Amino acid sequence: MTVSVVQFGGSNCDRDAVRALRHLGVDAERVWHEDGLPADTDGIVLPGGFSYGDYLRAGAMAARAPVMDEVRAAAEEGTPVLGVCNGAQIGAESGMVAGAFTTNASARFQCEPVHLRVERADTPWTAAYDEGDTIEVPIAHGEGRFEIDDAAFDELEADDRVLFRYCDSEGNVTDAANPNGSTDNVAGILGERESVAVLMPHPERATLPDVADSTDGVGILQAFA
Repeated sequence: MTVSVVQFGGSNCDRDAVRALRHLGVDAERVWHEDGLPADTDGIVLPGGFSYGDYLRAGAMAARAPVMDEVRAAAEEGTPVLGVCNGAQIGAESGMVAGAFTTNASARFQCEPVHLRVERADTPWTAAYDEGDTIEVPIAHGEGRFEIDDAAFDELEADDRVLFRYCDSEGNVTDAANPNGSTDNVAGILGERESVAVLMPHPERATLPDVADSTDGVGILQAFA
Protein backbone atom coordinates (compact mmCIF):
# COMPACT_ATOMS: atom_id res chain seq x y z
CA MET A 1 0.00 0.00 0.00
CA THR A 2 1.22 3.50 -0.86
CA VAL A 3 -0.02 6.12 1.59
CA SER A 4 -0.03 9.78 0.59
CA VAL A 5 0.47 12.13 3.55
CA VAL A 6 -0.96 15.41 2.29
CA GLN A 7 1.16 18.42 3.23
CA PHE A 8 -0.34 21.91 3.40
CA GLY A 9 1.39 25.14 4.27
CA GLY A 10 1.61 24.95 8.06
CA SER A 11 1.47 21.16 8.35
CA ASN A 12 4.05 20.02 10.90
CA CYS A 13 3.26 16.36 11.58
CA ASP A 14 3.63 15.08 8.01
CA ARG A 15 7.17 13.82 8.56
CA ASP A 16 6.12 12.16 11.83
CA ALA A 17 3.30 10.35 10.03
CA VAL A 18 5.60 9.16 7.24
CA ARG A 19 8.21 7.92 9.70
CA ALA A 20 5.64 6.09 11.82
CA LEU A 21 4.07 4.41 8.80
CA ARG A 22 7.44 3.36 7.38
CA HIS A 23 8.32 1.93 10.79
CA LEU A 24 5.30 -0.36 10.30
CA GLY A 25 6.48 -1.37 6.83
CA VAL A 26 4.02 0.86 4.99
CA ASP A 27 5.18 2.75 1.90
CA ALA A 28 4.40 6.38 2.73
CA GLU A 29 5.31 9.64 1.02
CA ARG A 30 4.64 13.31 1.66
CA VAL A 31 2.54 14.89 -1.08
CA TRP A 32 2.37 18.68 -1.52
CA HIS A 33 -1.30 19.59 -1.80
CA GLU A 34 -0.87 21.58 -5.03
CA ASP A 35 0.56 18.49 -6.76
CA GLY A 36 -2.56 16.41 -6.16
CA LEU A 37 -2.70 12.75 -5.21
CA PRO A 38 -0.35 10.35 -7.03
CA ALA A 39 -2.05 7.76 -9.19
CA ASP A 40 -0.80 4.91 -6.99
CA THR A 41 -2.34 6.29 -3.78
CA ASP A 42 -3.90 3.46 -1.77
CA GLY A 43 -4.30 5.36 1.50
CA ILE A 44 -4.39 8.99 2.66
CA VAL A 45 -3.35 10.77 5.85
CA LEU A 46 -4.35 14.35 6.60
CA PRO A 47 -1.70 15.16 9.22
CA GLY A 48 -1.57 17.50 12.17
CA GLY A 49 -0.24 21.04 12.25
CA PHE A 50 -1.63 24.49 11.60
CA SER A 51 -2.63 24.53 7.93
CA TYR A 52 -2.78 28.12 6.69
CA GLY A 53 -2.10 29.29 10.24
CA ASP A 54 -5.59 28.21 11.35
CA TYR A 55 -6.94 31.42 9.83
CA LEU A 56 -10.75 31.70 9.74
CA ARG A 57 -11.12 28.39 11.63
CA ALA A 58 -8.72 25.51 12.11
CA GLY A 59 -8.76 23.43 8.93
CA ALA A 60 -11.23 25.68 7.10
CA MET A 61 -8.89 26.89 4.36
CA ALA A 62 -7.21 23.53 3.73
CA ALA A 63 -10.65 21.93 3.48
CA ARG A 64 -11.28 24.08 0.41
CA ALA A 65 -8.01 23.23 -1.34
CA PRO A 66 -8.51 21.47 -4.71
CA VAL A 67 -6.74 18.35 -3.45
CA MET A 68 -9.63 17.75 -1.07
CA ASP A 69 -11.90 17.06 -4.03
CA GLU A 70 -9.51 14.22 -4.87
CA VAL A 71 -9.47 13.05 -1.27
CA ARG A 72 -13.26 12.96 -1.10
CA ALA A 73 -13.45 11.11 -4.42
CA ALA A 74 -10.89 8.57 -3.22
CA ALA A 75 -12.84 8.10 0.01
CA GLU A 76 -16.01 7.44 -1.96
CA GLU A 77 -14.17 4.63 -3.74
CA GLY A 78 -13.19 3.09 -0.41
CA THR A 79 -9.62 4.41 -0.05
CA PRO A 80 -8.76 4.60 3.67
CA VAL A 81 -8.46 8.19 4.88
CA LEU A 82 -7.22 9.17 8.34
CA GLY A 83 -7.36 12.73 9.64
CA VAL A 84 -5.26 13.46 12.73
CA CYS A 85 -5.60 16.66 14.80
CA ASN A 86 -5.52 19.41 12.15
CA GLY A 87 -6.41 16.64 9.72
CA ALA A 88 -9.51 15.91 11.81
CA GLN A 89 -10.43 19.58 11.64
CA ILE A 90 -9.95 19.50 7.86
CA GLY A 91 -12.07 16.37 7.65
CA ALA A 92 -14.91 18.04 9.54
CA GLU A 93 -14.64 21.32 7.63
CA SER A 94 -14.73 19.45 4.32
CA GLY A 95 -17.84 17.49 5.28
CA MET A 96 -16.13 14.10 5.40
CA VAL A 97 -17.28 13.60 8.99
CA ALA A 98 -20.02 15.09 11.12
CA GLY A 99 -19.57 17.86 13.66
CA ALA A 100 -16.81 20.41 14.14
CA PHE A 101 -13.74 21.00 16.28
CA THR A 102 -13.47 24.28 18.15
CA THR A 103 -11.56 26.01 20.96
CA ASN A 104 -10.73 23.88 23.99
CA ALA A 105 -12.86 24.52 27.05
CA SER A 106 -9.67 25.63 28.79
CA ALA A 107 -9.02 28.20 26.03
CA ARG A 108 -5.41 26.94 26.10
CA PHE A 109 -3.22 24.87 23.81
CA GLN A 110 -2.86 21.47 25.47
CA CYS A 111 -0.06 18.97 24.87
CA GLU A 112 -0.26 15.93 27.10
CA PRO A 113 -0.86 12.17 27.11
CA VAL A 114 -4.51 11.12 27.37
CA HIS A 115 -6.35 7.84 27.66
CA LEU A 116 -8.87 6.69 25.09
CA ARG A 117 -11.49 4.00 25.36
CA VAL A 118 -12.00 1.92 22.22
CA GLU A 119 -15.72 2.09 21.45
CA ARG A 120 -15.62 -0.27 18.47
CA ALA A 121 -13.15 -2.99 17.54
CA ASP A 122 -14.70 -4.03 14.24
CA THR A 123 -13.29 -1.26 12.03
CA PRO A 124 -10.00 -1.09 10.10
CA TRP A 125 -8.80 1.56 12.57
CA THR A 126 -9.49 -0.45 15.72
CA ALA A 127 -9.12 -4.09 14.64
CA ALA A 128 -5.92 -4.38 16.70
CA TYR A 129 -7.86 -3.69 19.92
CA ASP A 130 -10.77 -5.15 21.82
CA GLU A 131 -13.88 -3.11 22.47
CA GLY A 132 -13.47 -1.37 25.81
CA ASP A 133 -9.65 -1.38 25.69
CA THR A 134 -7.90 1.67 27.12
CA ILE A 135 -4.97 3.09 25.17
CA GLU A 136 -2.65 6.04 25.78
CA VAL A 137 -2.03 8.52 22.97
CA PRO A 138 -0.92 12.18 23.22
CA ILE A 139 -2.89 15.26 22.24
CA ALA A 140 -1.48 18.59 21.04
CA HIS A 141 -4.19 21.07 20.13
CA GLY A 142 -5.85 24.33 20.95
CA GLU A 143 -9.06 23.65 19.03
CA GLY A 144 -9.84 20.03 19.77
CA ARG A 145 -13.26 20.28 21.38
CA PHE A 146 -15.71 18.21 19.35
CA GLU A 147 -19.04 19.96 18.93
CA ILE A 148 -22.17 18.67 17.20
CA ASP A 149 -25.88 19.47 17.43
CA ASP A 150 -28.14 17.07 19.28
CA ALA A 151 -29.89 15.63 16.22
CA ALA A 152 -26.62 14.97 14.38
CA PHE A 153 -25.10 13.44 17.51
CA ASP A 154 -28.09 11.12 17.91
CA GLU A 155 -27.55 10.03 14.31
CA LEU A 156 -23.81 9.56 14.92
CA GLU A 157 -24.53 7.29 17.88
CA ALA A 158 -27.35 5.44 16.12
CA ASP A 159 -24.95 4.65 13.28
CA ASP A 160 -22.28 3.57 15.81
CA ARG A 161 -19.69 5.94 14.39
CA VAL A 162 -17.90 6.92 17.61
CA LEU A 163 -14.47 5.25 17.59
CA PHE A 164 -12.80 6.61 20.73
CA ARG A 165 -13.81 8.47 23.87
CA TYR A 166 -11.54 10.22 26.35
CA CYS A 167 -11.39 8.26 29.59
CA ASP A 168 -9.27 7.75 32.68
CA SER A 169 -6.59 5.06 32.97
CA GLU A 170 -9.23 2.55 34.09
CA GLY A 171 -11.45 3.20 31.09
CA ASN A 172 -14.02 5.32 32.90
CA VAL A 173 -15.53 8.04 30.70
CA THR A 174 -15.81 11.03 33.03
CA ASP A 175 -15.84 14.80 32.84
CA ALA A 176 -12.47 14.87 34.61
CA ALA A 177 -10.97 12.69 31.86
CA ASN A 178 -12.23 14.99 29.10
CA PRO A 179 -9.24 17.24 28.27
CA ASN A 180 -10.97 19.72 25.99
CA GLY A 181 -14.71 19.66 26.70
CA SER A 182 -15.67 17.50 23.72
CA THR A 183 -19.30 16.46 23.45
CA ASP A 184 -19.75 13.17 25.33
CA ASN A 185 -15.95 12.80 25.55
CA VAL A 186 -15.71 12.01 21.83
CA ALA A 187 -12.09 11.79 20.64
CA GLY A 188 -12.47 10.07 17.26
CA ILE A 189 -15.25 9.28 14.83
CA LEU A 190 -15.97 7.58 11.52
CA GLY A 191 -17.34 9.14 8.38
CA GLU A 192 -20.30 7.62 6.59
CA ARG A 193 -17.84 5.04 5.30
CA GLU A 194 -15.80 3.10 7.84
CA SER A 195 -12.74 3.68 5.66
CA VAL A 196 -12.78 7.34 6.80
CA ALA A 197 -11.80 8.22 10.36
CA VAL A 198 -10.67 11.35 12.20
CA LEU A 199 -9.30 11.79 15.71
CA MET A 200 -7.66 14.58 17.66
CA PRO A 201 -5.00 12.50 19.48
CA HIS A 202 -1.79 11.67 17.59
CA PRO A 203 -1.23 7.93 16.96
CA GLU A 204 1.96 8.68 15.02
CA ARG A 205 3.45 10.09 18.24
CA ALA A 206 2.69 6.82 20.02
CA THR A 207 4.25 4.45 17.51
CA LEU A 208 8.05 4.62 17.62
CA PRO A 209 9.40 2.87 20.74
CA ASP A 210 12.65 4.87 20.75
CA VAL A 211 10.87 8.23 21.05
CA ALA A 212 7.54 7.49 22.74
CA ASP A 213 6.55 6.29 26.20
CA SER A 214 3.54 4.53 24.67
CA THR A 215 3.23 2.66 21.37
CA ASP A 216 -0.53 2.29 21.65
CA GLY A 217 -1.03 4.26 18.43
CA VAL A 218 0.38 1.41 16.36
CA GLY A 219 -2.99 -0.32 16.18
CA ILE A 220 -4.60 2.69 14.51
CA LEU A 221 -1.95 3.06 11.84
CA GLN A 222 -1.98 -0.67 11.14
CA ALA A 223 -5.14 -0.03 9.15
CA PHE A 224 -2.79 0.97 6.34
CA ALA A 225 -0.61 -2.14 6.59
